[in-house]
Amino acid sequence: MIVKKEIVSRADIARRVKELGQAITRDYSGRPLVMIGILNGAFIFLADLVREIELPIEIDFIRVASYGSGTCSSGIIQCTKDTELDLTGKDILLVEDIVDTGRTLVRLKELLAARKVASVKICTLIDKRERREVEVEVDYVGFVVAEGFLVGYGLDHAQQHRHYPAIYNIVSGG
Repeated sequence: MIVKKEIVSRADIARRVKELGQAITRDYSGRPLVMIGILNGAFIFLADLVREIELPIEIDFIRVASYGSGTCSSGIIQCTKDTELDLTGKDILLVEDIVDTGRTLVRLKELLAARKVASVKICTLIDKRERREVEVEVDYVGFVVAEGFLVGYGLDHAQQHRHYPAIYNIVSGG
């Protein structure tokens, strides 16, 4: 049985997503935007966020994996589902559920730069800055959270618990 402690409420998430949507609308005013959700974790956040943005938006998805032994990342990021839109010359906003080491986002920014996009910015629901291994600029942050294994609102543990409407720290179990 999982024992969890709520750290970000459903109401706080809704309020912050609205604020992020307003900031993105302001920052991209008059410019079309492509939002790329990083699967699987960001799909709920992205769905709520796009409804708070008052701009023409194209939406796409990408899935990446870091393969290694056990629970350790090899540091090699592989794309397992690529975008489908032509991104050349477009402003891109990567939407992530959680920024941890930063390695995935650095690799994705490199991949998108090679596709000759106009710009790449990052929006994340959760930023765990103390876990950063590489420098990555996060332009829009929902919440800064200290250590803990988080689930809910798209965040999972072994593909479970994404459906929780708030964000929880797993205290024990899993």
